[in-house]
Amino acid sequence: MTVDTIDPRFYKRREAVDPGSHIAAHEDGGERMAAAIHDCTVCGTTFELRFAYQVQRTPEQVFYFCSQRCHEEHLLSASRKACDVCQKRFELQYAYQQAQVDGEVRYFCSTDCRGQEMNTVSQRHRRMRRIAVLNQKGGTGKTTTSVNLSAGLAEAGYRVLLVDLDAQGNVAVSLGLSARRTIYHVLVEGVHPADCIVNVSENFDALVSNTSLAQAEVRLVNTPRDRFKVLANRMAGITNYDFVVMDCGPSLSVLNQNALTYADHILIPVSCDYLSLVGVKQILRTLKKVNELLLHPVSILGVVPTFFDVRTRISVEAVNTLKSYFKDRVLPPIRVNTRLKEAPSHKKTIFEYAPDSRGSKDYRQLVKRVISLCEANPTHNREEAAVGRPGA
Repeated sequence: MTVDTIDPRFYKRREAVDPGSHIAAHEDGGERMAAAIHDCTVCGTTFELRFAYQVQRTPEQVFYFCSQRCHEEHLLSASRKACDVCQKRFELQYAYQQAQVDGEVRYFCSTDCRGQEMNTVSQRHRRMRRIAVLNQKGGTGKTTTSVNLSAGLAEAGYRVLLVDLDAQGNVAVSLGLSARRTIYHVLVEGVHPADCIVNVSENFDALVSNTSLAQAEVRLVNTPRDRFKVLANRMAGITNYDFVVMDCGPSLSVLNQNALTYADHILIPVSCDYLSLVGVKQILRTLKKVNELLLHPVSILGVVPTFFDVRTRISVEAVNTLKSYFKDRVLPPIRVNTRLKEAPSHKKTIFEYAPDSRGSKDYRQLVKRVISLCEANPTHNREEAAVGRPGA
């Protein structure tokens, strides 16, 4: 037996170690010997194991090679990357051959493959709708609307990211979520959003907040330049969603101005009372200022009457007043419903907690209307939208 060969009888002793091998019997000078038969890991050819180079063991797996060429191919493939577009394996040599997309590193064998992927990412980014749910007055149902609108869109088959921009952290409380990293880490520490996002359910992810977000407000105020564009810059790498819904706090803070700078549309929940109507006028003035100072047009997607009670005169008058100004941008009202109040205590959306309730039916109607409005207002035409004008 030469140095480069292996006694086939060795594999008879190793049969228990390599149960996947095939054992064939041969007659050699009257002595029965066992020969190990394997399938090549690289090309799949069935062969008889004869040389040392034909087997390679690692703690995780055993590899077999029918020839020197297959062995070399295997060794080279370990240092090669698979192109995420055409699946071709290649040697990583140039900077353009890798890029971070939605928090993941992608590899490209050629400039054509990279261009194709970047074009796909650009198209996704243009299709993605960014909706800020905002009212400077508290207690209008912003978080309830944000959570259930997001859940309804996800249920309809759209990929949705819900971002909590309120330091009270009510999104996490309402859905029973916990995260090691929050929107604070994205805004202040520059952590990629993909590393902070938590999954809620199918098609539904969230980027939550907590009381630390109040510190982010102070940091943003002291940012020397582009303080209103921090959120937009940090979220630029997120493109794999159809909708990004932002739950904004009840104030005209730097955080909310960041949300307006990032958003394509604004959705305004208005409780059916006089003081909320006054708050809407303040929002319109804010939007006008954003358009003039930040040169970022934001269209009013719609106004959502909340806590609507058909039995009270003030509810009917509030809706009529909104319709007189916003016309068809007044969306289906959300009626007063005990189930909507109970759902957060059970860490569920209204669709999970009480799918047959009035609250569930009202939010399903809202979801349908939001989808139709977004389809009628492509984001690539948003520069034509007029801020502060109902019906824009």
